[in-house]
Amino acid sequence: MTGAGIAVIAVLALLLFGTGFLLGRTARPVRTSDVGTPVEHATFETLHTASLAAPPLRAGLTEESARRSARGLRSLLGTDALCLTDRESVLVWDGEGDHHGADVMHQVEGLLASGRDTAFHSDCGDLDCPLRWAVAVPLTVDHRVLGTLVAYAPRESAVLARAAGEVARWVCVQLELAELDRSRTQLIEAEIKALRAQISPHFIFNSLAAIASFVRTDPERARELLLEFADFTRYSFRRHGEFTTLADELHSIDQYLALVRARFGERLSVTLQVAPEVLPVSLPFLCLQPLVENAVKHGLEGAVTPSRPAGTARAGDGPIRVTISALDAGAEAEVVIEDDGTGMEPERLRQILRGEGGTSTGIGLLNVDERLRQVYGDDYGLVIETGVGAGMKITLRLPKYRAGVHGS
Repeated sequence: MTGAGIAVIAVLALLLFGTGFLLGRTARPVRTSDVGTPVEHATFETLHTASLAAPPLRAGLTEESARRSARGLRSLLGTDALCLTDRESVLVWDGEGDHHGADVMHQVEGLLASGRDTAFHSDCGDLDCPLRWAVAVPLTVDHRVLGTLVAYAPRESAVLARAAGEVARWVCVQLELAELDRSRTQLIEAEIKALRAQISPHFIFNSLAAIASFVRTDPERARELLLEFADFTRYSFRRHGEFTTLADELHSIDQYLALVRARFGERLSVTLQVAPEVLPVSLPFLCLQPLVENAVKHGLEGAVTPSRPAGTARAGDGPIRVTISALDAGAEAEVVIEDDGTGMEPERLRQILRGEGGTSTGIGLLNVDERLRQVYGDDYGLVIETGVGAGMKITLRLPKYRAGVHGS
C-alpha cells in the first residue's frame, strides 16, 4: 500500500473516532423504560387494550357493555369499523360507515342460525365509503349464539378474518364469566331461600304462642316480643343485599334468642361477648343466624314435652348454655358459637358437610360453610369440634376487608 493510501486510511480512522466520540458525548442517556423492544411494546399495548375492554363485557352482552367495549375491540383488530349485535339488533357501531348498520342483521342471519363464521362484500353504493368487505364471527356461550362481532375493511383480508375469530373467542370468554357470575348470584339467592325455608313453621307458631301467653299476664312483655318477632322476620326475609354487617347479624340473633327465651325461660342460658371494633365487619347475609339456631336446636333437643308449658323447665334439669363470641384477631374477626348440648358423631358431621345429610338435616351448616368458601376461599370454611354428648363448637374467621364484600 502506498504512503498516500495509508494517509487516507489514517484520516478516515480519525474522522470515525471523532464522530463516535461526539455521538457518545451528545447521545441521550438510556433509560430503563426505553429498553423494551417494539414487539414487547406492542404486546403491552394489546394486553392493556384488552384489559380495558374486559370489565364491561363481564356484565353480559347488552347495549351498554357493547358501547363501552367496542372501541377497545376495534383497536385490537386495527380495523376501519366494528359492530356488535345480539340476536335481534345492532348493539353498537364503532368507526366509519355507520350507514351499513341497517343491513347488518340481514347479512348475519345465516350465521345466527348456523353458528359459523361468514364473510361478505358490503355492496355499498357510496363510492367514497372505504368499507367494502366484512367478516362476521358468532359470540357463543354454552353452544348458544348470543350475537355477533362484525369487522369491516377496505378489502378482503385473511389476517383480519383470523384476528376477528381470536378476538371473538376472547369476548366469548368474558361473556361466559358473566354467565358464571349470574349463576353464582342465582345460587346464592337459592341458598338464602333455603335458609329462609329452614325457619320452621313450628318456630313461628311457637313464638306466636309464647307471645300470646303473655298477652293477659304481662301485656308489655307481649308487646316487646311482638316487635322483636316483627324485626326478626323482616330482617330474615329482606330482599336486597348479598352481604350484611356483623352488627346487623348479631342484632337479628339477639331478637331470635329473645323469642326462644320467651318459650324456654331459664332453660336457656346465653353468653354474648363482642368486641366493638368488629361490629362493622361485613359477612354473607344469614351466615351466623343458622349456626346459632343449630346450637339452640341441639342444645334444647328433647327439653320440652307437650305436658310442660312454654317457659318452664323440668325438675333437676340444668340450663343449656350457648356462648357466642365475636373477637378481634388482627386482620380478621373470629366468631365462635358453642353449646353444651347433644353434639353428634364426627363422621355424621363429615357426611353433612359433604352434602350427604339429606334434604333438611344440617342444611344450615353446609350452606354457611359453602358460602364462606365461595366468598373468602377454602381457608375460611367452618371449623367444627363435636362429639356425642360433648356439645358443639363452631369457629369461623372473617377478613375485616375483602374486595367486593360490603354490608348493606
